[in-house]
Amino acid sequence: MKKGDHLFLIDGSGFIFRAFHALPPLTRKSDGLPVGAVSGFCNMLWKLLTDARDTSVGVTPSHLAVIFDYSSKTFRKELYPEYKANRSAPPEELVPQFGLIREATRAFNLPCIETEGFEADDIIATYARAAEAIGADVTIVSSDKDLMQLVTPNVHMYDSMKDKQIGIPEVVEKWGVPPEKMIDLQSLTGDSTDNIPGIPGIGPKTAAQLLEEYGDLDTLLARAGEIKQVKRRENIVANVELARLSRQLVTLRTDVPLDLPLDSLSLEKQDGPRLIGFLKAMEFTTLTRRVAEACDCDASAIEPSAIGIERGQAAHGPDLDAATPTSEAAPGAVSGASAVSPAATAANGDLTPSDLAAARAAAFHGRKIDITSYQTIRDLDTLKGWIAAARETGLVAFDTETTNIDPMLADLVGFSLAIADNALQPGSPEIRAAYVPLTHKTGVGDLLGGGMADGQIPMAEALAVLKDMLEDPSILKVAQNLKYDYLLMKRYGVAIKGFDDTMLMSYVLDAGKGNHGMDGLSERWLGHTPIAYKDVAGSGKSSLTFDLVDIDKATAYAAEDADVTLRLWMVLKPRLAAEKLTRIYERLERPLVPVLADMEERGISIDRQILSRLSGELGQKAAAFEDEIYELAGERFNVGSPKQLGDILFGKMGLPGGSKTKTGQWSTSAQVLEDLAAEGAPLPRKIVDWRQLTKLKSTYTDALPGYVHPQTKRVHTSYSLAATTTGRLSSSEPNLQNIPVRTAEGRKIRTAFIATPGHKLLSADYSQIELRVLAHVAEIPQLRQAFADGVDIHAMTASEMFGVPVEGMPSEVRRRAKAINFGIIYGISAFGLANQLGIERSEAGDYIKKYFERFPGIKDYMESTKAFARENGYVETIFGRRAHYPEIKSSNPSMRAFNERAAINAPIQGSAADIIRRAMIKIEPVLAEAGLGERVRMLLQVHDELIFEVEEEAIEAAMPIIVETMEHAAMPAIAMRVPLKVDARAAHNWDEAH
Repeated sequence: MKKGDHLFLIDGSGFIFRAFHALPPLTRKSDGLPVGAVSGFCNMLWKLLTDARDTSVGVTPSHLAVIFDYSSKTFRKELYPEYKANRSAPPEELVPQFGLIREATRAFNLPCIETEGFEADDIIATYARAAEAIGADVTIVSSDKDLMQLVTPNVHMYDSMKDKQIGIPEVVEKWGVPPEKMIDLQSLTGDSTDNIPGIPGIGPKTAAQLLEEYGDLDTLLARAGEIKQVKRRENIVANVELARLSRQLVTLRTDVPLDLPLDSLSLEKQDGPRLIGFLKAMEFTTLTRRVAEACDCDASAIEPSAIGIERGQAAHGPDLDAATPTSEAAPGAVSGASAVSPAATAANGDLTPSDLAAARAAAFHGRKIDITSYQTIRDLDTLKGWIAAARETGLVAFDTETTNIDPMLADLVGFSLAIADNALQPGSPEIRAAYVPLTHKTGVGDLLGGGMADGQIPMAEALAVLKDMLEDPSILKVAQNLKYDYLLMKRYGVAIKGFDDTMLMSYVLDAGKGNHGMDGLSERWLGHTPIAYKDVAGSGKSSLTFDLVDIDKATAYAAEDADVTLRLWMVLKPRLAAEKLTRIYERLERPLVPVLADMEERGISIDRQILSRLSGELGQKAAAFEDEIYELAGERFNVGSPKQLGDILFGKMGLPGGSKTKTGQWSTSAQVLEDLAAEGAPLPRKIVDWRQLTKLKSTYTDALPGYVHPQTKRVHTSYSLAATTTGRLSSSEPNLQNIPVRTAEGRKIRTAFIATPGHKLLSADYSQIELRVLAHVAEIPQLRQAFADGVDIHAMTASEMFGVPVEGMPSEVRRRAKAINFGIIYGISAFGLANQLGIERSEAGDYIKKYFERFPGIKDYMESTKAFARENGYVETIFGRRAHYPEIKSSNPSMRAFNERAAINAPIQGSAADIIRRAMIKIEPVLAEAGLGERVRMLLQVHDELIFEVEEEAIEAAMPIIVETMEHAAMPAIAMRVPLKVDARAAHNWDEAH
């Protein structure tokens, strides 16, 4: 870098949160992965780069870098442990996106910079001062006031959201002091967001006045006794040291060790294929097209990149340790078969559950984990010795290493064990861990026919010894995301019995408060960042399967996993009892692991010919729609291009209601098109229909055959237990829970899911379960009576609201009541109801008001639920499952309203999810007791529906058992005040059975 160059420094962490909070939630269509922040980040970065490279727009950078927070473990924490202590963990749906955003930055061919122990602001400050010293200009892309202390004649800031430059005049206008006094001002005012104390009672205006009068902070503090206002004088005199401490906290470091020198930050040409590959993997079709056009690339010829979702994607996410336990925040103990052993109880004396949890948290947090101490077990005798030690303590952590993230396709490469050695004190932090390699190869040459690495126990011998331990229920096996290991080992003939899952413990304790991946939990509870998988096996196209990883590296990585998992168990298990959540874990979570693993292993058959025919039909329909669209538009254009579509609708055709996005293009979102269609515009309706068809084709009819397993010839979805705040399961690879059931095309797709010869698919579906739960939890006599009498609930609601007799009721009246019934559950607004029903907002508001007047119990329930959530930070299902909403007190009105709606819905949706979980756990034992265990197999769970494959001769016997078990699943824990109803039907395909 030289004099006259221009360096852009992008506050990446600021971009992340702006992208996340400014945009509605977005998930990847193929698997439901949250990608809203990634999408917003990519779009913001693309616009910035596009403008930056356009010399006609303004400043053109010669160098550019994106700076991130490594984690919140910084020197400021050591200086002041309460620094940022009031920050909550990132939202659950944001956590998996941190790593993806870093991948995005690299895909943009930009330096992605973070430094352990320092915040992004310190790195920015160091680069800015270094560039300024050379004579270069600097633009910091951020609006963060903490960075305004860096502004000089050669260092500016740029608020990309407002398209506003921030120089010295703008700082003075905003804060009343020049940039060089921002440190002093912040030292006086403090910062509630970062928990910087400052001086109580001193706000920005007062601070600016004081600094103008006394010149600087040191002079002010030295002459504080001269201040005329008594209260102000007393506050400053009493808090001089707080002001000095605050100055240390707000002063940005300019001496951060930089891994990349300034010369390495040159703005390189965009690598179109690389960026398009990433965007296609994220399924960002609009931005993919824009990039392809700008880079003159054929996007259709570029394959999506292999972007792995790393374990503990939360690692290096901002403020991930905000939930670090204290004696108040981390209570707990345990009871039952999987409790701490009697010896541990004796060793811990008369500790209460809260005492034990606090002691465990203190013992394990920040304690050094020595990965050099791990052992590689290379002979059978040594392995037997470890298993004997596990038998002695009755507790062992277990983890597998494999060749694939899909347990149905993975080969076992090795496994790791961790043991708390002292049998008298299994709560002791003294833990040893080891790795047992089984099928490592000698290197890349194995791909050309090389051999096995030396010093490994033969697979059959190791499994014989391991099987004895894993199938012994008296030895508690602890794992993280056990379902994967359970299914994998089942394929090797081992049925794990007697287990705990730290991921599920965390989920029960803290759903909604953060990520439950091992790496994130390790940082939060142990203060330890585990080895990243990519550091062992590489990433991208150069990554290795684990069987090609050097055994020494594999040992450090794999044994650490088991070590960390056992430590997490020590910390989390006591909290379950202290927080009265043991029964949720032991009755709703842990028992579901083998149930889901069995379902995933079974899979379901599909008819490829049906899907192929449907793909052809959908393609033809889409093409026909395109011809109609061209005719209505009066010209041919790219129907999938929002820009071209917007220009047609609002530019050429001049349709009303057009609004432009931040990029300056017309908005053509689904809601915009639906609004235009509701007003009678034919072209938007055709576009909506075309989008639905093309989405079904790409997501299902084209994609599903690719998921057929090469050996079983069936499709095996994967279920996530800890993916939602409410307790609902999610399905991925492929996602079978989002196939539409209300459209003809969606129903046709379901016809491709078929029973094998001699069997039928049996669908058992809860009828209006969420409304029934609402009637149970809220005092609504009319709803309860209607359900008890088997009355059409929507017709009854319409009759109550509109005074129309149920007999002969017009379908439109019932439809409106149905929309309100279901809308109320999700906290629908007058605006939302108006859009749904195609009526004026005032009329929709009147409907909602009247609804609450007729059913006051619902309004009471909603208000009491919001009040409970504000007071406790969580809500509960009827069984006691907790869903946390830490942002419910947010100062951001839209964020607060979103959390309030979610909190209202969670007890209802969560209770329904708990009921079906209980049914899934109960059904197969009941069927086995009836002698039907081998003749009925549960295959899928889709929201409120269970799908079974049943021998044709067993249907008559199985159906009433399934229905009876599902309808009474809440018992004996809860006696429902309204009856649950299950509709069941058997047929040769899913659509006919539904």
